[in-house]
Amino acid sequence: MTRFAQFTAVALALVAPAFAACDYGTHLYPRERTVPVSTFGYNDLIGPLNWFGLNKTANKLCATGQHQSPIVLDSSIATAHGSSISFSVEPSPLGSEFENLGSTLEVPVNGSLKADGKDYTLAQFHFHTPSEHRINSEYHPMEMHFVFSAPDKSTAVVAFLIALGVPDLLLSSVFKHVEEIATPGHTTETGPLVFSALESHLTSNAIYTYSGSLTTPPCTEGVTWYISSQPLQIDQVTYGRVKEVIKFNARYTQNKLGGVNLLQNIADELK
Repeated sequence: MTRFAQFTAVALALVAPAFAACDYGTHLYPRERTVPVSTFGYNDLIGPLNWFGLNKTANKLCATGQHQSPIVLDSSIATAHGSSISFSVEPSPLGSEFENLGSTLEVPVNGSLKADGKDYTLAQFHFHTPSEHRINSEYHPMEMHFVFSAPDKSTAVVAFLIALGVPDLLLSSVFKHVEEIATPGHTTETGPLVFSALESHLTSNAIYTYSGSLTTPPCTEGVTWYISSQPLQIDQVTYGRVKEVIKFNARYTQNKLGGVNLLQNIADELK
């Protein structure tokens, strides 16, 4: 291998793990002209237990960070009324691009968030199944993350847990053609997207809020989370169609905020 080829391989190894992360499309990882396919995953040696091993420099916080997400949401986590933040997503009456990144299914959309005196711009929303956060230790079938970026380079995520039940019109429209993106790297179109009901759902209920991290590499901390305490609903048929494509893409629940990283704890115990 030539020196140039060696340099290229090293450079790609350092950069690639960042592709297709939860903050894809933000200031940290601007959107590419083609759909990037994740270099991390949820199985075997590319799964969450070895994200640090994929890039020991970039992904260090995955194994050492003490404010990692997701967490168990209970009485120890601060709550506020949803109306305390301003959450707005621009409608897409003709639908929007729907991308399979390998690590998740994602929809690029425009919108804004005003929270805690700071203004954020929406980059995209994506899905995890099962849910990553748990309310009082209970999982939900799915979780949706709206990822925002502020001018000061900070990140915020508005999240909704999703239960099985009466079909939600927005979710049904998002997943209208989900079978067409069964292969990572492929794109299709959603149905018409109107977010007014979702906005009302958030502002009508209590929200959990805390400072945590991205739930994908590089596990960056300082991410502000706003999570609706009341889940959305998806019907069983649509959920089954989505599971056929996403399968499993949830990071394991982390330690309590400020506590030792679970991977660091194991490493210390094994010494």
